[in-house]
Amino acid sequence: MASGSAQITSLAPAQLGRPTDPITGKQRLEWAAVSTVGPASLLGGTISAGWGTLFNTPHEYGPHWAGFGDRYWMRLTGLSTSNAMEAGLGAIWHEDPRYWRKGDGAPLKDRVKHIFKYTFLALDDSGAARPAYARYFAYAGNNFLSNTWREQSEADPGDALERTATAFLGRIASNAWGEFWPDVKRKVFHHGSGGDAH
Repeated sequence: MASGSAQITSLAPAQLGRPTDPITGKQRLEWAAVSTVGPASLLGGTISAGWGTLFNTPHEYGPHWAGFGDRYWMRLTGLSTSNAMEAGLGAIWHEDPRYWRKGDGAPLKDRVKHIFKYTFLALDDSGAARPAYARYFAYAGNNFLSNTWREQSEADPGDALERTATAFLGRIASNAWGEFWPDVKRKVFHHGSGGDAH
């Protein structure tokens, strides 16, 4: 697996229930910022860079702290580019990049379906679900574009396609986190029964 391909994307807090109002420009910027440099995203970068360093992929970086830093930085540049593209194109195409929780009142199978559904769909300004074209373009565009600054061993079209597929897997993981983490946190830390705890 190419270094930096294990992207955990868009780990911004997820609100409970379908948004009732279109996303604002400020909310879009906040989503991009938190999804890129929020605590969960930075932790995801540590895991991704650590994994690449452990197996020394790509080998050009080496299995040491400097290599870890290079891998961490590479993931962060790719993630920031992808999130900026999704936020910017989403603004033009009126797509809301945020994940919203189905909530713990729904059956588990419905929540899992919701996680997968909104990996590939986004809400438009009217609140209707439609293909998340900005996300598709951002994931593919970023990963092919990043071939221009990646090490040679991970910079061919096949590597870009692999990173794009892995980005969607990361989105599924991100949505699952947004869906279930508030429930886990509430039960583990006994934070009452608030449905939209972050």
